[in-house]
Amino acid sequence: MSSWTRWHGPAMARLWGFCWLIVGFWRAALACPTSCKCSASRIWCSDPSPGIVAFPRLESSSADPENITEIYIANQKRLEIINEDDIEAYVGLKNLTIVDSGLKFVAHKAFLKNSNLQHINFTRNKLTVLSRKHFRHLDLSELILVGNPFTCSCDIMWIKTLQETKPGPETQDLYCLDENSKNISLANLQIPHCGLPSANLAAPNLTVEEGKSITLTCSVAGDPVPNLYWDVGNLVSKHMNETSHTQGSLRITNISSDDSGKQISCVAENLVGEDQDSVNLTVHFAPTITFLESPTSDHHWCIPFTVKGNPKPALQWFYNGAILNESKYICTKIHVTNHTEYHGCLQLDNPTHMNNGDYKLVAKNEYGKDEKQISAHFMGWPGIDDGANPNYPDVIYEDYGTAANDIGDTTNRSNEIPSTDVADKTGREHLSVYAVVVIASVVGFCLLVMLFLLKLARHSKFGMKGFVLFHKIPLDG
Repeated sequence: MSSWTRWHGPAMARLWGFCWLIVGFWRAALACPTSCKCSASRIWCSDPSPGIVAFPRLESSSADPENITEIYIANQKRLEIINEDDIEAYVGLKNLTIVDSGLKFVAHKAFLKNSNLQHINFTRNKLTVLSRKHFRHLDLSELILVGNPFTCSCDIMWIKTLQETKPGPETQDLYCLDENSKNISLANLQIPHCGLPSANLAAPNLTVEEGKSITLTCSVAGDPVPNLYWDVGNLVSKHMNETSHTQGSLRITNISSDDSGKQISCVAENLVGEDQDSVNLTVHFAPTITFLESPTSDHHWCIPFTVKGNPKPALQWFYNGAILNESKYICTKIHVTNHTEYHGCLQLDNPTHMNNGDYKLVAKNEYGKDEKQISAHFMGWPGIDDGANPNYPDVIYEDYGTAANDIGDTTNRSNEIPSTDVADKTGREHLSVYAVVVIASVVGFCLLVMLFLLKLARHSKFGMKGFVLFHKIPLDG
């Protein structure tokens, strides 16, 4: 029985954990190619014998390639090619090192699904040419290419440009072989008809009203002749482009307000590199109140709202149908601005039952207006249960001619208006009246009690008069 107990509970849990750990390493070992060693996050192949002839792959049924963050390959003279699908399973790969090996060719889309790549080291391989298209979508912090027998041509001029525009932590001494097999420093390499392209975007006024259409035109130049394409990001509006040689146009129709502030770029790209010209799209549209809710209490009471509009709308609040002039006790606060969207609240400082009522927000600019209304209840009436009172007080707020509150100036204090300060004063007056009534009632009640006692005293032998005569009788003896 003691033996059974000893092999159950925590001891058995530890044993099973150890077994699963051994199984995990065994599965990884089964999936690891010959001449390589593998862990949960790393593959390294440095044994030259027998070596590898293809890029190492883990069997998906035996391991999780997406967890691999580093691959290190060295001394593999028979490894010559990286195909398009060799690395696609390693989506979490950050560091790739292939050194002192026989790498000659890298497919154009070899790193298409490896967007996390940060460091690539191809030192001392057999690369004679390498296209920038391999790396254009990557945000590399380091690309090391020292010791490769590059052929001097326009195909590698992008490497020189990269060295000049984005130097690494250490300067690389790169060379190429000319037609006479002479080493030429890449820093001094000059190739005729091989330069960076240029892009020129001819755009009209890109301030346009919602629902309208616009056409952008672009021209590119360069030698070699560059390709032209448009980068519109996540543009919502319907768009189509036409390209003819070095000219292109982009037609945007039924422009949406959601595209205001977005960038549109015309890009020219050739073997050496790329250039782009960009413009920002500004869309004007009428205001929309997308959110208006009942008041919430935090440090202050707040009636939250969200308004969209461009140009920025002017805001005006109404209380029970009358203009609500803002003061230090009631004012509009904008907390977050997101280009054409404004998040804020009507802030009220210590509101009372006198502030219960209907609040309407009106947003207006030159393209139109929008309005929404909510009912606010801050507290019950004195002496009445704290519940919603359907009969709001007939309080009239005069219009002092205060201008509507523009979002750019969130507090209008030009006039002190009846607000929560007036409500506080009115509340105190009500309390004073109640106090007077209560005191008068108590005094009246006391008078009635005294009259009642006096009346009883007249009919009692222990009354006041008998008590005085009793004290005037002299004592015997």
